[in-house]
Amino acid sequence: MDEYPIPASDATTEIVIKNSRFISMIKRCDSVESARTAIAEIKKQHPNANHHVYAFRIGSGNSVQEGLSDDGEPSGTAGQPVMSVLRGSAIGDALIVVVRYFGGTKLGTGGLVRAYTESAAEALKHCATILKVTKSRVTIEIGYAQFDRIQRVLAEHGAEIMDTRFEQSVTLTAGIATRGVNNLIDALRESTGGSARIDMD
Repeated sequence: MDEYPIPASDATTEIVIKNSRFISMIKRCDSVESARTAIAEIKKQHPNANHHVYAFRIGSGNSVQEGLSDDGEPSGTAGQPVMSVLRGSAIGDALIVVVRYFGGTKLGTGGLVRAYTESAAEALKHCATILKVTKSRVTIEIGYAQFDRIQRVLAEHGAEIMDTRFEQSVTLTAGIATRGVNNLIDALRESTGGSARIDMD
């Protein structure tokens, strides 16, 4: 997926069910490592909580990385419901942690699933999102006479020049939204008569 929603900022909500407090936090994380760091920080902030349930999705589409934990709740009653809410939202680069302070009344498996689902949904309701556009990097090697023309082609396609090296030839590195990369490459080849060396990563 070339673009997908991600959290614009952190959000925290709280619901109380049969005296148990469920505090939900949603955070933007762009890697599994940053998600695990955020989980550790939340555990430090709530050392007396009975459970720190979480689910995260990094990326989107075919390249998504996911993780979840019931953190001591019965298997499938906590982390999976939170993950289901997160998947249903289509939001990527997101971590939801639901901290539970037990209130003395057991909720049963069905009650736990409902509680964690509601808690995660409440956090998402209060989370503003922005659109993340995935980018590709294109490296173009051309002759000096083609430089001005290639700069124009890059600008016309919304590509941002990140680096330019002037040696025996000119090498430009540009970033462009992944969805537009094929059109850009076609335009570069056409404007140089196929003489440009083009690499993409």
